[in-house]
Amino acid sequence: MGKLKIHSENILPIIKKWLYSEKEIFVRELVSNACDAIYKRLKITGKEPGEPRIEVTLDAASRTLTFADNGLGMDSKEVETCIAQIAFSGAEEFVKKYQSDKEGDQIIGHFGLGFYSAYMVAEKVEIDSLSYKEGAEAIHWSCDGSIDYTLSKGDLDQVGTRVTLTLEKDADEYLEEARIRENLHRFCSFLPYPIFLNGKQINEKPPLWVKPASECTEQEYLDFYRHLYPLDPDPLFWIHLNVDFPFHLKGILYFPKISEEQDLKRESLKLFCNRVYVSDNCRDLLPEYLSILRGAIDSPDIPLNVSRSYLQVDPTVRQLGGHISKKISDRLAALHQSESEKFYACWPDIELIIKFGAIQDEKFYERVKSFLVWKNSDEVWTTLEDYRERHPDQPIYYAAEAKGHFLDLYKHKGIEVLIIRQSMIDQALLHFLERKSGASFKRIDSTIDESLLDPSKEKTLLDAEGRSEAAKIAEFFRKKLDIEVEAKSLASESVPGFLMFKEEERRMRDQLAMRNPEMMQGLVKPTFVINTNHKLIQAIQLVGESDDALAQEMVREVYDLARLSQREMDSGSIGDFIERSTQVLEKLACRAVKN
Repeated sequence: MGKLKIHSENILPIIKKWLYSEKEIFVRELVSNACDAIYKRLKITGKEPGEPRIEVTLDAASRTLTFADNGLGMDSKEVETCIAQIAFSGAEEFVKKYQSDKEGDQIIGHFGLGFYSAYMVAEKVEIDSLSYKEGAEAIHWSCDGSIDYTLSKGDLDQVGTRVTLTLEKDADEYLEEARIRENLHRFCSFLPYPIFLNGKQINEKPPLWVKPASECTEQEYLDFYRHLYPLDPDPLFWIHLNVDFPFHLKGILYFPKISEEQDLKRESLKLFCNRVYVSDNCRDLLPEYLSILRGAIDSPDIPLNVSRSYLQVDPTVRQLGGHISKKISDRLAALHQSESEKFYACWPDIELIIKFGAIQDEKFYERVKSFLVWKNSDEVWTTLEDYRERHPDQPIYYAAEAKGHFLDLYKHKGIEVLIIRQSMIDQALLHFLERKSGASFKRIDSTIDESLLDPSKEKTLLDAEGRSEAAKIAEFFRKKLDIEVEAKSLASESVPGFLMFKEEERRMRDQLAMRNPEMMQGLVKPTFVINTNHKLIQAIQLVGESDDALAQEMVREVYDLARLSQREMDSGSIGDFIERSTQVLEKLACRAVKN
């Protein structure tokens, strides 16, 4: 008989309640220990067992779950050292003795503390083991979760270790083969030695990240992605990471195809340590703007908490994140330069990463600014710098929509306009670029470029009161709308009128409206610019001479058409707009019939 050499009799309840966030981690820990035992046998003896394997056997009738390996095995002294003393790293002495800089020479698990995760689900744990040492005797160790244990002669006749768990009454879920298979697939799919559950192999393929990128085919990358994310559509492209200095890191990062329904904040990148799955919560490893990426990262240098359940943030983690960010920007730059058609085809799915990253990370911005692109009014991709080189003496005109009558005005005059969406990220990027590059952005409905006017058609003739015809038209519309109105002689007759907002005021309104749309209604008053050369504007004046009520309705109709085309009409006003449009058309039809 013996007693566990621990500092507190309550250590096992503490392990069960506080150390591990998920009960099923015991599967990972016990299989990891088995892998280490096989690896140690190879390292010490110079050869692996004939057929290295790990057997997981479930017997629901006896309520037992068994983990068996043909690794190094243990004698009674090693059991005392690694188990009875609850070594917080049972592999420490081995690592020191056989320390190596080779990435493959890594211990996966820690037999001491990791072994005791079994007591989260077991009321009794037994170990049967036979050491590889010449003349060693088989041992049997048993403990019911208290501080008392028994250690006696065992009956195992082959080198290796068998750990048998007798499950607690409230652990019935682990008597289901499907549940154990799910856990083995989750935690152990990529471990280096064959793992079997009731005779069927779990890990049939090695992880693709251990294979050199030059030897991987496109089909293999796609198959690996489908293995990780079976319900996702195929990714856009990927980056194969292989870092040896100043830390070891391998992995494959995928750029997913983004759907509107996708939760961009959900964890999706899988973190491994020596091929053992740790977590899909990598928020501290990757910058926030890269959190949408998918794939797998494996590094023995990533600092984990003692239960290997999550990252501990330290300078190494920040270094890793910075290095990954650089690799991604390099890959994007190469794609833009050598496969531009593919880059532009992927842009709707990758622009969020690039824009968000540019705002968040100055180093990332410097690396991506050469391929921060927009389509212009001629549907040609361009960068900010190229636009400024072409038009050094004008602001950067932009529109929120790729089509529209007002945009056609600019196109007709050969004024290049960038198409920049009216989204929070795009508006934030505009502010950032103005501060960073000194550029001046103006939306096309915030100003009137002089080239859009036709002075030859300007209505400047004065009446007896000294008022121009343009001023009278503006006054006519102003009285009927009770808003600020300007009458301009536009070069095109395609636009009867448009709403003009001061750039700074509209930006402020739009940003606030994204947080609380109802509070911002009516916050910024536009100026209604009417085109004195448009036939409809001229006709409304004539109607006003004989039917002022109809003219007022027509004025309102032109104003609301401008609101609708510029997406300034809220959904609650559309019903009234349709009803009034019907009435105006009816009155005009009747008027035409009478004439």
